[in-house]
Amino acid sequence: MRSLSDTLERLARLRAVKPAAPTGSILRKLDQFGSNPGALTAWHHVPKHLPAAPALVVVLHGCTQTAAGYDAGSGWSALAEDYGFVVLFPEQVRQNNANLCFNWFNAADTRRDEGEAMSIRQMIATVVAAHRIDERRVYITGLSAGGAMANAMLACYPDVFAGGAIIAGLPYAAASTVPEAFDRMRGQGLPKPNDLQASLRAASRHEGAWPTVSVWHGTGDNTVVPENAAAIVAQWRGVHALPEQPTSSQTFAKYSRSVWRDERGTDAIELYRISGMAHGTPVDASTGYGHGAPFMLDVGVSSTVEIARTWGLAASFERRERPKTETLDERRARHPSDGGGNKIQSVIENALRSAGLMK
Repeated sequence: MRSLSDTLERLARLRAVKPAAPTGSILRKLDQFGSNPGALTAWHHVPKHLPAAPALVVVLHGCTQTAAGYDAGSGWSALAEDYGFVVLFPEQVRQNNANLCFNWFNAADTRRDEGEAMSIRQMIATVVAAHRIDERRVYITGLSAGGAMANAMLACYPDVFAGGAIIAGLPYAAASTVPEAFDRMRGQGLPKPNDLQASLRAASRHEGAWPTVSVWHGTGDNTVVPENAAAIVAQWRGVHALPEQPTSSQTFAKYSRSVWRDERGTDAIELYRISGMAHGTPVDASTGYGHGAPFMLDVGVSSTVEIARTWGLAASFERRERPKTETLDERRARHPSDGGGNKIQSVIENALRSAGLMK
């Protein structure tokens, strides 16, 4: 295990990377989403033209980043506006982590119904109730520490998510201290596949279908080394009853994609390896979604677009035509109600209680 001085030196280097302060973000603050034991904040975007029973995508930023900064670089809210789904951005605060990392290595924040994991679950329940989300189409993605926390959410709440995408992330329950976290990032001391699979199964009492998992990693990532991507795949192969070797593999100009297909013919796990890419989220500014920034790497491959296509949220690279649906303001005007604000709050509170997230 590395020394404490080495750990502190790396933390200092991370702090030197200042979070971007983008202007003009369309994200809106989400308030009153439950007891919030993890003391997180939350932002979200609801498209002007929202179809009935829309999907929800939860997006977790990486260390030194903010929700608005990650959204600007990745293009998730722009894609949501064009294709008609809701996006939710949990956000870390410095009181919890000086580097704005989600605490993926802290067991108190990565157990079901505890800490940061519970806060994110409460946010999801609130948005689901407020916007009548199709609960069969809730997804989560994240970068680095956000990717590791996305993996933790998939492990703790497999009943909530249809799928997840982990970008430059780490396996669930692979570390329990800051020094261990740095070691795992460098590929040192990663648990064996059987242990990783046991940790995943122990995270919940789930007995139903498991979420699909999409893993993204740059082959030139020296911050969170690619061995972590392989470990995530190994962790999820167990619950999906999949062999070590993928069902199919394809190599393209800028990346390779391996797929593990289950007995139903579903792409249960996919692994994208981005050739030569360093640590960050792969984006392609030419698609109109996202742009290059620190840890947002314009490599000509849009993980945002590809992930959305995998989840059936965006059928192609072409923006859809605007649907003939009402805006939220139009809908409220056509369905006036007395005490509307109190009614919405009541719906949210009832949803939180039914999910066991509020007393």
